This record gives sequence, C-alpha cells and structure tokens, in this order.
Amino acid sequence: MNNKIAIVTGADGDMGMEETRAVAKAGYHTIMACYCPAKAKEKYRKLIEETGNKNIEVIGIDLANLQTVRHFADTIKEHFGRVDLLMNNAGTLETGQHFTVDGLERTISVNYVGPYLLTRLLLPLMPEGSRIVNMASCVHPMGRLNFPHFFEKGCKGCFLRIWPYSNSKLAITLFTFELAKRIKKLGITVNAVDPGIVDTGIIRMQMFFDPITDLIFRPIIRTPLQGADTAIRLLLDKEVEGQTGTFNRSRKIVNLGKKYTEHPKMLELWERTEEIVKPFLEGSVS
Repeated sequence: MNNKIAIVTGADGDMGMEETRAVAKAGYHTIMACYCPAKAKEKYRKLIEETGNKNIEVIGIDLANLQTVRHFADTIKEHFGRVDLLMNNAGTLETGQHFTVDGLERTISVNYVGPYLLTRLLLPLMPEGSRIVNMASCVHPMGRLNFPHFFEKGCKGCFLRIWPYSNSKLAITLFTFELAKRIKKLGITVNAVDPGIVDTGIIRMQMFFDPITDLIFRPIIRTPLQGADTAIRLLLDKEVEGQTGTFNRSRKIVNLGKKYTEHPKMLELWERTEEIVKPFLEGSVS
C-alpha cells in the first residue's frame, strides 16, 4: 500500500463502486465521498474484503450544499494533507425541478457547481502528477448555457429533466477544458469521460417516456464496469500519463473541435461560477 490519496465522489453508486474498487486495488488510501455515509457502510466493508485494502474510508459530502463541500475539503486537508486522484463521479438526473440552499437548481449543483468547487478547494493539495477525471456524458451536445437560467432554474423555458442534465454535462466538459489550460504548468492533468449509456440508479423509469427510451437504448446499454472502464484508465494507466484537457469515450480521445474547446461562453461560465463559489473559497488552503 502507498500513502497516496484517491477520492471518488458518489463512490457507493454503480460506477462509483467500480472506480473505487480499482483505485483501492491499486493501493491508494481511498476516500469514498458519499451523500449518505450510513448507507455506504455496507459497500465500504465489501470493498475492504474484496480488495484487501484496509485504508478505505467513507466521508459524507452533499454536492447540493456548497458548505458541506467546503467542510469535506477542510476534512481532507486536516486529516490527509494531499490528494493524488480526484474522480468527480457523482451525478443526478432529477425527476422534477428542485432547488438547493444555495439557490441553485439541484442538477446543476450536483453535476457541475459542486464538483467545480470541490476541485478548486482540493487543487492546492494536489502534487505534480495528480489526476482529475470529470464525469461527462454523451448528451452534452444538447446542452445550452443560457444565463442566468442555467444556474437558477437549470434551463431556459419549460422544465424537462433532460435539459438541466444536458446543460450540466456541457458545463463540466467546458470546465475540464478551461481548468486543464489553467493548471497545465502544475503538472496536474484534467480529463473528461463519457461513460456511454450505463445501467445505473441514475436512470429511473418514472416518467412516461422512459419505457420507450429503454426499448430504444437497452441493446447498447453498458454495465457499470464497462461504463467506468475509461475513467479507471484515465485515473491509473501509465499510458495516459501527462494527457490533459481531453474528452474520452471507450478508451479513446474524442476530438470535439473548437466548438467546445473554444466555446464562446466558456470564460463567462468560469467567471459566473467563480462568483457563486467565492464565499466558500475564502480562507481555503493555498
């Protein structure tokens, strides 16, 4: 076992379990960042038994509450003092329009603003050679950044849950590209991954159109391990050492073109997000 630290958000979810299992097997002191730590305990014990790695811990985090994100980061700083791998895996696909204590639409907070803040808070703890992997999606082309609706309502116009989800995945993709440019000189890599359509708890058959969607996509749906495979590669493989600012699918880099790498609203997205998270960055480790 080594003294390096790996953090996986949503670690007790389907893909999160696969990613956590992989980094634990690789010998990392592994932090399972979970929304409900009590529910994660059974899976935590299972992972220790399966991997033989006793250095696995569960720490609570709510990406829909930015103060708890700050508290989580402070805990990591106090108890570990470093982070070598950060897997921003957690996500949600809300069945209705819900809002957080910070005044954000919940999907946007969990899938984008929360991971953004967490990454910004942990960056000072990351040495050269550290890796950040962000969970994107195949639906990012459907995303739109209509401000201020993006943050406040998730989307402009009529609410359909696919819109905030697509918008959040576009945002995390653009964040990946922008952050990679800003921290390249630090030797820290940042990459995004599209897991494909995966059979996880995030796909809930609760809306009238879902059975039709299921019928169409079931033949190409992936298992959690298949969905997590590319993320695991980006976290651990020596072959991708130094690779940064890329969008990946099925173990390959996908060239999204200047439409995304030089998106006209990329800088505005960064600046608006910075304003939202600024109170939670003040006084953080530097």
